Amino acid sequence: MRLSKLILAIWGWKMVGKIPEENKFIAVEAPHTSMWDFIIGRLFFYSLGYKPRFLMKKELFFFPLGWILVKMGGIPVNRKKKGDLVERMTQKFKDENKLYLIITPEGTRKKVTEWKLGFYYIAKSANVPIVPAYIDYQKKTIGVGPSFYASENVDNDILRIKDFVKNAAPKHPERYK
Repeated sequence: MRLSKLILAIWGWKMVGKIPEENKFIAVEAPHTSMWDFIIGRLFFYSLGYKPRFLMKKELFFFPLGWILVKMGGIPVNRKKKGDLVERMTQKFKDENKLYLIITPEGTRKKVTEWKLGFYYIAKSANVPIVPAYIDYQKKTIGVGPSFYASENVDNDILRIKDFVKNAAPKHPERYK
């Protein structure tokens, strides 16, 4: 925890906003254009005493990297197999006393035109709050927005998140629409 705070301070990063005092939530971080997002995000959560979990493509879970990713909180996802992720993650939220899941809605560091909505359906099914978040490389800030629960209007809820992150400067602007 102290080491993470020290590293972020040396690099000049600051937090804007506040993580909710909940035992379970899904942090939705956008824009996601660099592996540095993962490193800075991890340091940020560690600096606050959280041990977040994250979803990552299963292809990266090979020995020895896979073992390290699991120890860091990684959950492998088979992106080719559709259908059971929402149910699997909903069950994980039910089974665990504390679960902080970080998801990048783009699902990749490449430029995409549409966000993946699995995080939304997981949050709705598990009845856990969504926490909008961003990493702004220009201002060196990590922003955390007010949490909210998924409503019956997915479009309005997604717009709410996009509105919160819209001014964040990504590491690679050309990879973000």
